[in-house]
Amino acid sequence: MQRIRLTPGRIQSFSCPADKQQAFLRDAEQPGLGVRATAGAKVFIFQGKLAGQVIRMTIGDVSTWTLQDARARARELKSTIDQGRDPRIIKLEAQAADAAKRESAKRERQALVEAQKYTLEKLLTAYCDYLEKKKRSSHKDARSIFRLHVFEAWPQQAQAPAVDLTPEQVADMMRRLLDAGKGRTANKLRSYIRAAFQVAKDSRFDARIPVAFKAFGVSINPAAETVPDGTKNRSGKNPLNHDDLIIYWGLIKDEPGLRGALLRLHLLTGGQRIAQFVRLRSPDTTADTITIFDNKGRPGQGARPHLLPLIPEAKKALDEAASGGEYVLSTDGGKTHLSASTLTKWAQEIVGETISGFTGKRIRSGVETLLAKHRVGKDVRGRLQSHGITGVQDVHYDGHDYLPEKRKALMILYRALDQKKAKVMQLRSNAA
Repeated sequence: MQRIRLTPGRIQSFSCPADKQQAFLRDAEQPGLGVRATAGAKVFIFQGKLAGQVIRMTIGDVSTWTLQDARARARELKSTIDQGRDPRIIKLEAQAADAAKRESAKRERQALVEAQKYTLEKLLTAYCDYLEKKKRSSHKDARSIFRLHVFEAWPQQAQAPAVDLTPEQVADMMRRLLDAGKGRTANKLRSYIRAAFQVAKDSRFDARIPVAFKAFGVSINPAAETVPDGTKNRSGKNPLNHDDLIIYWGLIKDEPGLRGALLRLHLLTGGQRIAQFVRLRSPDTTADTITIFDNKGRPGQGARPHLLPLIPEAKKALDEAASGGEYVLSTDGGKTHLSASTLTKWAQEIVGETISGFTGKRIRSGVETLLAKHRVGKDVRGRLQSHGITGVQDVHYDGHDYLPEKRKALMILYRALDQKKAKVMQLRSNAA
């Protein structure tokens, strides 16, 4: 290899003789630096020795590397050899590290794309679809709350991966509603988000839940760490007192037609949850009982059959109301069931201003309060209205249907409602 002080001009004029495959120039200024020329290329090279072994590496094409940069690179390579390290191995390691970095970046991009398929909005929507498929009427309320108070109010969080939702973000969603005076809605939002994430979390171990929920990768429930506003949950629970219930009974007792019959049946079966009551089906009725299905508080589980006895006045109301079709309580011959809002509206229309602050929910709590006043035990009241039935003993071991106890409680209710007929009629007259 000829050794001369390289210059741009000498490099440009240097070429490989026609009778050779390659030729070299060695730089007299920077040890190890050289130029190699072939028939079709001219490149800077570096050559040195490590442990008696010749090391030769290509630096780069002379058309893209300046002489100054090539000398700097040659100095780096010589310094590496002087330190006892093989620059070829270092280069291979750097290339491997760079390839690993590119692969990692690729996986991150793919993960981001994949995560966008499983956003918070899609999880909450999938949960609503899940409720609808299980015939839960609450899916409508959940859809409305999610649309207004998550998708529209918090679009950035709605489009982010569901697994990235934090307890603080859930609390912020609730806080905005609380600040707007919508405490009950804030609690409902929390409850629905918590239920959606619990379904996704449980899908890993519960084969009854659709496998699609597993794809969201949920392992923690962010809403579970938030705290509801307990005062808002208790609002609206103001039960009708005994006199109010007597007045209400007096108003509906002789109300003609389907409206009166349904309201009487609802009250005389214990003020059941209206959304469940209106779904009564003909196959679930007998001469002495009706069975409605309670799915409240049972995400991912089937509805619990709730058997109710019919006292004579309730039987009469059922006979008057029965549609003859699949759904007993219906305005179209039993093809569809009456809506809960319609039954509530009918009750409010009949009551008018007679009972201050009347709502449909107050009937249920009023019935339980009245039965408690007449010393009907808490366990029987819970069995009658299908609440508080939890625990291993109640769910798995207690097979008694409590029909005699429920029937007795309903007769106590009827007698308590019908005992002041004259007073009720007088109030109706005054109200008119």
